[in-house]
Amino acid sequence: MKHFEPDFENVVNAARNIEPARLPLYEHIIDVSHMEKILGRPFGALADGDEADRLEFFRNYCEFFRKMGYDTAIYEGNITATLPRGGALYKHNIGAVKNREEFDDYPWDELPDIYCAQYFPQFAALRDALPQGMKAVGGVGNGVFETVQDLTGYETLCYIRADDSELYAELFRKVSDVAAVIWSRFLAEFGDAFCVCRFGDDLGFRTAPLLPPDDIRTHVIPAHKRIIDLVHGAGKPFLLHSCGSIFPVMEDLIAAGIDAKHSNEDQIAPFPEWVERYGDRIGNFGGIDTDMVISLDRKELKEYILEVISKCIGHGGFAFGSGNSIPDYVPTEKYLDMVEIVREWREENQGAL
Repeated sequence: MKHFEPDFENVVNAARNIEPARLPLYEHIIDVSHMEKILGRPFGALADGDEADRLEFFRNYCEFFRKMGYDTAIYEGNITATLPRGGALYKHNIGAVKNREEFDDYPWDELPDIYCAQYFPQFAALRDALPQGMKAVGGVGNGVFETVQDLTGYETLCYIRADDSELYAELFRKVSDVAAVIWSRFLAEFGDAFCVCRFGDDLGFRTAPLLPPDDIRTHVIPAHKRIIDLVHGAGKPFLLHSCGSIFPVMEDLIAAGIDAKHSNEDQIAPFPEWVERYGDRIGNFGGIDTDMVISLDRKELKEYILEVISKCIGHGGFAFGSGNSIPDYVPTEKYLDMVEIVREWREENQGAL
């Protein structure tokens, strides 16, 4: 294969629903263990070190993306990782906010400073490590729904909805206020390093949204729009990652201004169906169900990938990768097969790796 030179504009065009010159590869998350195995050296622990260690971590991190044929690196700092007494969503802790008293006592005003102290050194190291032609996709991780859940837990949130509708609404408003402050600071400081901004907010499961659609329209999407408007004000497209069957609110999300959407699971809808439904208005990122990356042999994987590409190419902007992420339990060899198949297709059909 020829030498690969990243060009982040391919991903920008895909996010803006413009067919790019080269079909971009894209993942929401790739576990660092795969990066270490492919590069042949450990480096993940450096992320928690001093300034020199952080820079070395991101040099390796960005080298991985360049080596694998990505036009962009992916990185976000999750709000939920910085919440005092958080973890009800991701760690199954008891929620920090279960009632009005705990809501009033929570240190809301401190959250932006806590976030910036933890993640701004990481963003700075990433910016310094990006190779020529490459920028990042990401930013401030977690949407308002995930952040609220990390403070309350999903079950407790449902109880609050039934017992105290005013508190239920205030939780979303307060988290929205905090997120807007963090995003404003992030964009002012590191907007130059990011070409597409995103967060993940999983609004659904396999058969339906996790909240009544009217609740999502009333409490969640206005918070999304607030961030989307900040991102657009900085001149960048916004990519929403949301798992689940969220068709009842997709029109509302598009109306709120999302430029592109990521996440697909075949049991909900194969990727070409997302492109058929929405490809005339937004970019679509994804392609292959992560379960299929694991279960198919290389021949079957190639047939699957080429069928998806054939159905989607020429129908607006899209970027190819798994429909969810590449966690540590995906065999590295299977991930490599997926990437190599796409790069071979690019070389044969677009004259580019």
